[in-house]
Amino acid sequence: MRRADRERDAAFAMEVLRDCEYATLATINSDGTPYCVPLSIAVAENTIYFHCAHEGKKFDNIKNNENVCINGVRYTKLVPENFTTEYESATATGKCRIISDKDEKIAALKAICEKYANSNMINFDNQIEKFMNHTCICKIIIENITGKANTSNK
Repeated sequence: MRRADRERDAAFAMEVLRDCEYATLATINSDGTPYCVPLSIAVAENTIYFHCAHEGKKFDNIKNNENVCINGVRYTKLVPENFTTEYESATATGKCRIISDKDEKIAALKAICEKYANSNMINFDNQIEKFMNHTCICKIIIENITGKANTSNK
């Protein structure tokens, strides 16, 4: 990392990914060009979970090439008087796999829903029953993760 003073450890980076409102996933199109899309994610241990459709560019890219990169930002604040931005971010690379095991799919969906719809978890089982077969769940097994922050004015 060019700015060693902003580098943070893997534990910090995992916290950022756990806390971020959304993350951006980068995949590779069949012609070798990049494709990037925002996601709602949940993190458990060294794995990032997200949901998607069983078709589309993101799904096709993951099926064709499991190498991905994901980035999340947990905090930003513009500091115009210093011509800078305060931030906390994390970037991870790894292998993305489509989950086929029903129990793992349910656990991943539960983690996502607990993060984004915790106040409505009473309806989780009903929703799972309705949408389980229509929802693809993917997991990214993290191989490398870095954190970065500029919070000197925070």
